[in-house]
Amino acid sequence: MFYHVKELQFNARVSKPDPAFATLLLEQFGGANGELAAALRYFGQAFGARKPYPDKYDLLMDIATEEFSHLEIVGATIQMLLTGINGDLKNAADNSEIMKLLNGKGAKEQMIHEGMTAPQFLVGSAGTPAYTNTQGVPWTAAYINGDCTGDLTADLRSDIAAESRAKMVYEYLLQFTNDPYVKDTLRFLMTREVAHFQMFEAALGTIQPNFPPGVLQSDPRYSNQYFNMSTGNDFSGPWNEGQTSQLAENYQYVEDPIQYILETHGLMQQQPMGTDRTPERVDAMDRELSGIRSEEINVAAPIGEQQWDEPMGESTNEKSKRKTKSGKSGKNDQSGL
Repeated sequence: MFYHVKELQFNARVSKPDPAFATLLLEQFGGANGELAAALRYFGQAFGARKPYPDKYDLLMDIATEEFSHLEIVGATIQMLLTGINGDLKNAADNSEIMKLLNGKGAKEQMIHEGMTAPQFLVGSAGTPAYTNTQGVPWTAAYINGDCTGDLTADLRSDIAAESRAKMVYEYLLQFTNDPYVKDTLRFLMTREVAHFQMFEAALGTIQPNFPPGVLQSDPRYSNQYFNMSTGNDFSGPWNEGQTSQLAENYQYVEDPIQYILETHGLMQQQPMGTDRTPERVDAMDRELSGIRSEEINVAAPIGEQQWDEPMGESTNEKSKRKTKSGKSGKNDQSGL
């Protein structure tokens, strides 16, 4: 259930109209890294997390709702930046006030030029914010569909990256306005991206193990190889020397990939090197983690009668036990994938 409070989360202000910057700000209204994309991304991810990770469901729904409030702030700011344009464009008479303000042909042409990147401001919506990016390209769910994988560890990593991208857009936008009030709003919105980054990072850390994303482990024959795939200046760093960041395996630097591929017959004769992991240990871990992840979901959401809102004061586990005792739900296979 959503409840709209008319006051904005942050009291957005502008000092004067600025249709050119309003056009740029559309990027955070209907762009790929904007507030609408963020809100719907986290909103969609929350559903799959509700049963196995109710705490993450709460987190995702809270942040999704906050992103909707940020969308409202961006829309309100765009509308205020168009004050004097939105209403006067409704006057179809030749003596429209906005035309009086645009003193001469040059001023009219300048107004048209400022609106050309998003012409709906002038001829499509008379100044109302539209769900497009700065270039007038309509918002599409293609921006976020890849962010709902059904595996929360993968989704949270995507969320961390999304907050990083959104933060950078606000950082760039700050360079295109001199309005101190607008700058205050942009700084608030940018700061919340930083806050959300940390929240998602912390949430990811509470899911263990969380690497690699998903259930199946990586093949130890190939998990620590670095192929020198380019000629010229070769650089070394923690990405190709020392130990890998998550599995603590020793990097195997392949200086001449062509010769190496030939010698190993297309890596078919490759053996694990620089690691104590073996294919047998990986298979065992696959089965173990499959059972853990499967049980997490089956225990939280047993097959049978379902309802979204739980009875007041009854936990998911209590409901599961009650339904099992009453014989209303059968046993699930929890032997693993």
